[in-house]
Amino acid sequence: MSAKKTLSAEQRRALLATPAGWLACGFGSGLTPVAQGTFGSLAALLPWLLLRELQLPIYLLVLLFGFAIGVWACNVAGRAVGVDDHRSLVWDEFIGQWIALIPLMLPALLPANGFAWWMLLTGFVLFRLFDVWKPWPISWLDRHLKGGIGVMVDDVVAGVFAAVVLGLTLSWTH
Repeated sequence: MSAKKTLSAEQRRALLATPAGWLACGFGSGLTPVAQGTFGSLAALLPWLLLRELQLPIYLLVLLFGFAIGVWACNVAGRAVGVDDHRSLVWDEFIGQWIALIPLMLPALLPANGFAWWMLLTGFVLFRLFDVWKPWPISWLDRHLKGGIGVMVDDVVAGVFAAVVLGLTLSWTH
């Protein structure tokens, strides 16, 4: 397997030796042997259930802070494992998933009976679709940006694409 897909015992120790590594690997959710991005996105749903109670401006500030600290953490963690965008680095999935779910915080887009679990599932699937598929410009960003910013930015754009589609889906359903 390629160095980008698996972690040696030494790389795992280096990653978990710092707070940046713990954050970058999504508090351990990125350490699964397969589908690290999917598990990272699933793990991101748990804190989102609390974050969705925030007012939208505060939520957006949390996203901005999470992005900034993610650039730092993924840069540090990437250097520690010797691979810029190792699959175990899933903090970008957290931020991208949280961006994808922004429409669920906009009352105007929700039906009269409010939030439903199918909406969360739809947001999750849409984010995973755009993150894996990587249509332009996501694919271009993924290839050309390196370090922590490169790890984070393509997932932010995938999250924006997913949010737009989720928002349109919600507006069509009521």
